Amino acid sequence: MKKIKLAVLLGLGMVVSACSTFEGPTRNAPMLAPQLATAAPESEPRDYRLQAVRFAAPADLTVSEANSFYPVADIVWRGDPMGDRKMQISEIFQTAIRQGAEGLDGATPVIVDVTLARFHSLTERTRYSVGGVHSIKFDLTIRDAETGAVLEPTRRVNADLPGLGGQAAIMAEQRGETQKVRILAHLTALFRDNLTGLPGQGTTPDQPAS
Repeated sequence: MKKIKLAVLLGLGMVVSACSTFEGPTRNAPMLAPQLATAAPESEPRDYRLQAVRFAAPADLTVSEANSFYPVADIVWRGDPMGDRKMQISEIFQTAIRQGAEGLDGATPVIVDVTLARFHSLTERTRYSVGGVHSIKFDLTIRDAETGAVLEPTRRVNADLPGLGGQAAIMAEQRGETQKVRILAHLTALFRDNLTGLPGQGTTPDQPAS
């Protein structure tokens, strides 16, 4: 009887092991392939000169003005007065890219294409209480300005930045470090790194003290 029980247990163990390692088709499979194809290129010096910036915010991105802890929307922005949030975010990206490319005088003129996927910053309620994360994601493509050829294929960039909260946020505001100032500095450094191929060339905003 003990041998029979042992055989049954061993058989069940093999079934559970097989289920845990099975990697058959799933609903997520179509989404995984493009993610693998959009990895950032290896760091190596570029020879770029910025010619133009093209920013796009797809029409289907949702915008929320709700002052809740975490509005369900693609775009949440409070760093500018009430207005066209997509236009305001476009101006932030345009400025960050041009500042990041300042002084670059390479042999290859380039066009930087950015398509926004998410720009979920902190609401007033979140900023002056618990803080959080500025969730910023976009697709980046770099093209030869003269031929239109793709120099760096489209890749998804995760540009998340810790968001200050409570007293830290108030003190930052008093120093002039608004949400907009910190995000602009963060994106400027990110684009500097991408356009030079030399990480660390840009400057990043100070992290909140622990």
